[in-house]
Amino acid sequence: MADEYKRWQAGCVKEALKLRRIVVVSGARQTGKTTLLQQVISKTDDYRSLDETDILDFALQDPNGFVRNKAGTMVIDEIQKAPKLIPEIKLVVDKNNRAGQFLLTGSANILTLPAISDSLAGRVKYMRLHQLTVGETLHKKPVFLTRAFNRDFPDRITGYNKEAIIDLAFRGGYPEAVALKTIRHRKDWHKDYLQAIVERDLKDISNIRRKDDLQDLIGILASWSAKFMEVSKITTAMSINKITLDSYINTLVSMFMFEKVSPWLKTDYERVGKRAKFYAADTGIMTSVLGWNPKEVFMNQDRSGKLIETFVFQELATLVDLDNQYTLYQYRDRTDKEIDFIIEREDGAILGIEVKAGHNVSKSDFAPQEWFIENILKNQKLFTGIVLYSGDRTIQFAENMLAVPTAALWA
Repeated sequence: MADEYKRWQAGCVKEALKLRRIVVVSGARQTGKTTLLQQVISKTDDYRSLDETDILDFALQDPNGFVRNKAGTMVIDEIQKAPKLIPEIKLVVDKNNRAGQFLLTGSANILTLPAISDSLAGRVKYMRLHQLTVGETLHKKPVFLTRAFNRDFPDRITGYNKEAIIDLAFRGGYPEAVALKTIRHRKDWHKDYLQAIVERDLKDISNIRRKDDLQDLIGILASWSAKFMEVSKITTAMSINKITLDSYINTLVSMFMFEKVSPWLKTDYERVGKRAKFYAADTGIMTSVLGWNPKEVFMNQDRSGKLIETFVFQELATLVDLDNQYTLYQYRDRTDKEIDFIIEREDGAILGIEVKAGHNVSKSDFAPQEWFIENILKNQKLFTGIVLYSGDRTIQFAENMLAVPTAALWA
C-alpha cells in the first residue's frame, strides 16, 4: 500500500526544513501526504491533523494558542481547514528565525485561497506532492532529466510497449487506486473519491453551490486534457458564462484536479502562442471519468495520444518539481507549430519533448524541434530534442535528436 513507497519528495522536504522557518507541502487528497510526513518527521515533532474534529475545533477557537511551538517541528495537516492559523504562524516565526518550525500540508493550493491573505514571503518554501510516479512504485531514482540533458540513455528498455503504457496510465497515481488489481475496482474508487472531494473538501476553498455543474465540468475538462481548450464550446455546453466557468476551473486547479502548463515565451517571434495548456492531474481519474477501457483506447489513435501525453506530463511535472533548476513549458504558435513539452534548465539549456503513442519514429517527427532551433533559438542555446515513443530502442537521428522509449521516464 501507500507506506511501501519511498516518496521522491521526502529528501527535498528534509532539506527545506533545514533552511526555512516554514515548509508547505500541497497536493490533492490521497496522494500520500501523510505517508510523506511519516518519512520526514521524527518522534519528537508535534503532529496535528485538522481532519480530527477536536484538533480542528482547537485551531478555530484559539489559533494563537494552537501554534505555540517551543521546540522541534509542528506539523499541521490540512491547513486549508483553518486559514486563520496562517497569520498566527507568521507572528511566531517573525519572533524566532529558527529553521524548521512549521511543516504545513494542504489538499488545496493555499496561495490561491481567498481566506489567506499572508503570503509568508521570505519565510516559507512551497512544495508540491504529485501523485505516485511509476518510478516511485518501482523504487527507482529520478534520473530522467539528467540523462536527457546529457543525451545518455541505454540502448534498449524492454517490457513497456504501448499496451503496457496504457495500462499504467489507467492505473493512475493515487496510492490506494494503484494497489487495486482491477479496472472496475479502480473506477469505483475514483468515483467515490470525486464525490468526496466535491461534497466534503469543496466547502473549505470555495462557495460554489452548483456542485452538479462542477462534476460535469470535471468530465468536460478531462476530455480536453492535452489540448488547448475552446472556452466558448464549454460555456455553450454548460449554459454558463465565462466568468463562472473561469471560477470553476480555477477551483479545480487549486484542488490539483487539473493543471496548466505555461507557454514558452522567451522570443521576439510575433506569432508565438500565449495560451496555457490544460492537463488532467491523474490519468486514472481521467479514464474513469470518461468511461474509457484500455482495448478501445489502444485502437483509437486520438484517445491513446491524449492519454499517453497526459501520462507523460504527470511524470515530467513530478521530476521538474523535484529540482529548482528546471521549468516546464509547452510551445505552440499561430501557424500550429507545436512542441508538446519544453523543459528549460537554469543555465539556459533546453530540452524539447514530443510524445508519440505508437511504436515507430521517423525523421519527420523531429521537424517541429528542428524548426524551433533554427527560427526561434537561432542556434544560440544548447538544445536537445527527444521523441518519446512506445518502442524499446534508443535511436539517434542527429547529434542532438533522439528517439527514446517512454519507459526511460522511470526505467
